[in-house]
Amino acid sequence: MGNCCSTFRAVFKPNDTSNNIPLTPARAGSCKKPDCLPKPPSTVEPSDVEGQLEVLVVRSVDLCLSENGLHHHTSQFDLMEREKDPRLIVRRGQDFKISITLSRAYNAEKDAISFIFTVVDAEKPSYGQGTFVAVPLLAKGAESGGAWNAVLDSSNEDVIQVQITPAADSIIGQWKMDIDTKLKNNGAVSYSHKEPFYILYNPWCRQDQVYMEGEDLRAEYVMADTGLIWRGSYNRLRPCVWKYAQFEKDILDCTLHLLSKVGNVPISARGDPVRSTRALSAAVNSPDDNGAVMGNWSTDFGGGTPPTKWVGSMKILQKFYKDKKPVKYGQCWVFAGVLTTLCRALGIPCRPVTTFSSAHDTQNSLTVDYFIDEEGEVMEELNSDSVWNYHLWNEAWMERPDLYQGGEYGGWQAIDATPQELSDEMYRCGPASVVAVKQGEVLRPYDGGFVFAEVNADKVFWRYAGPTQPLKLLRKDMLGIGQFISTKAVGKWEREDITSSYKYPEKSEEERAAMLKALRQSESLFSRYYLNEDFNDIHFNFELRDDIVIGSPFSVVLVMKNRSNSKDHTVTAVIRVDTVTYYGKVKDPVRKEHFERTIKAGMVEEIRIEVSYDDYYKRLVDQCAFNIACMATVQDTNYEYFAQDDFRVRKPDIKIKIDGEPIQGEEFSATATLKNPLPIPLKKAQFMIEGPGLASQLKIKLPQTVPVGGEATATFKLTSRFDGRSTIAAKFVSKELDDVDGFLNFMVQPKKEVVNGGTGNAA
Repeated sequence: MGNCCSTFRAVFKPNDTSNNIPLTPARAGSCKKPDCLPKPPSTVEPSDVEGQLEVLVVRSVDLCLSENGLHHHTSQFDLMEREKDPRLIVRRGQDFKISITLSRAYNAEKDAISFIFTVVDAEKPSYGQGTFVAVPLLAKGAESGGAWNAVLDSSNEDVIQVQITPAADSIIGQWKMDIDTKLKNNGAVSYSHKEPFYILYNPWCRQDQVYMEGEDLRAEYVMADTGLIWRGSYNRLRPCVWKYAQFEKDILDCTLHLLSKVGNVPISARGDPVRSTRALSAAVNSPDDNGAVMGNWSTDFGGGTPPTKWVGSMKILQKFYKDKKPVKYGQCWVFAGVLTTLCRALGIPCRPVTTFSSAHDTQNSLTVDYFIDEEGEVMEELNSDSVWNYHLWNEAWMERPDLYQGGEYGGWQAIDATPQELSDEMYRCGPASVVAVKQGEVLRPYDGGFVFAEVNADKVFWRYAGPTQPLKLLRKDMLGIGQFISTKAVGKWEREDITSSYKYPEKSEEERAAMLKALRQSESLFSRYYLNEDFNDIHFNFELRDDIVIGSPFSVVLVMKNRSNSKDHTVTAVIRVDTVTYYGKVKDPVRKEHFERTIKAGMVEEIRIEVSYDDYYKRLVDQCAFNIACMATVQDTNYEYFAQDDFRVRKPDIKIKIDGEPIQGEEFSATATLKNPLPIPLKKAQFMIEGPGLASQLKIKLPQTVPVGGEATATFKLTSRFDGRSTIAAKFVSKELDDVDGFLNFMVQPKKEVVNGGTGNAA
């Protein structure tokens, strides 16, 4: 290709076996040169004239799915390994092989072959937009000088092997391939391959913006289809399994649909991971674009699935792709799990991240302000900021040349699909450079200030005495926000603490300097409430003395220490225990008691509240979270103090056991068991299972009520398509107990083959 005349081509259909192909204009251009004007139809026929050959005709193309799948780490995709109509999936910036059968032997001196690649959904493919690419076939070892490359690898009679390399910044999505064959200085014959192929991001390619060093990291953040998500509270971290299922049926096509049709990313921008992840963070939620998941933070989940019942992303995305309607319902960990799936499906390294005591700053002030009445109750009508027991977002790995060409802000970028605040008129967040967040660079795009507040805001408590009275500072907490920032460790089913990547150590000079730097950049009036006062002699602290398991009683202990060595103090206090949603909204009260104590100089006093199961079980909301709060007054100084803490009761784990040794392609049995922790029976119980070989979620309803102290048991069968590491994820729900989960990691052995009358493992 490369000259104007190549635009006049004969269209060859793959099932046409004729060697005499009429030449017709197939891709007329705008060239008006005499030599390039359309010619009358003619034929190219075999000739006895010495040196003349008939025009090459492509008979068939083998996309070498097995070899390319291994080479490009895409063989696990359902699209690649399904029996009917498999598709080729490759990664950009890396060569893939195709085998072409021709009508005769290829003669490099006489024949010219070119490959024409076009993006499938481009209405008018163009070279300038990167949606149209023409690549000539070059001799082995040659380079085209362009971003794409096609090199002859070998030639054997009428079959040639070709290595094709897409550009390292190619557009992501489905591409169509045509092959032009021609005698040099003559008309062309075109072969159109009927099925498109897919190009993905490539973290294995150094020239790709998402390149990630280290095979162990790529195995964890791109290839792993199961992981752990942390929930709970800062004093009770709870790991939960999530099946990402990025290789399963419809997931890749659904991802591309969300990127292009819901996220509205222009085709020319689909090769940019910054634009892609920003769009996906919006497309996962539904408030403004009918995205994949509908959020619901109420207690009414009618017409949908409660967020705590999801085990993974597969069922959510398959349902969305089928109906093109938001799936009901999700909360932050569901949004994060689904976004992880989408990024990994495209080839962008991604991981879910949990921050405990995460701030939701609605005013861009970098402070979270609470207004307290005389009973120690937070005045919800005055509070728009909140602190979530935990919040999940994602990190995606990429360079950020849009921020700094030298790569200073590259690496992990925070993206958040939970619809909290508008960003450029849409519910989305990020990508925000984690390095920039740590340095207090809150004005760097995108949404760096919001992420900074989530991990490093100061909590400020104000005593509100009425609209005509001045606010009185009760307490300022500079240490409570952004604790135990967690993600799954690489290659291990353990927690990795990544707090240090977001913030300097608390109380350090670097941390306070970053906070002051951020505050100076804030335009909010609330930022002036950055205060640093010493507190009164009395120090308050909450302690939980029991391992609180749901169904059991627990104790809340308020410890009051008089730090004065010479003066006694009398304290009156209101202590309350309330249920609270994980996103920080106080709900029903459980217990409230008034106390008065005199604390001797240098002494410590304790106040204990006993809470029984009968006190709390009917009031539990969301995920069994509680808020304990104290409004205290030191009488002789009239000093008022407010303290609070959050905690969560622990739920039991599902135990999973496998019978025998799982072997690839062979059915095996597994059993899930849960002991009833409650002092009441469990009714309408069921297990939900996701595991190897299951195309959809398996639901197992238990026929009988689970008695007090009894066990719920379900046995099921699985068949793994692949050998190697695999995971079973289970969820248990009943009328009285829900949001209970468990998982089991195990190895699947390679399938056995008969060898010389015996058996052996397949190579």
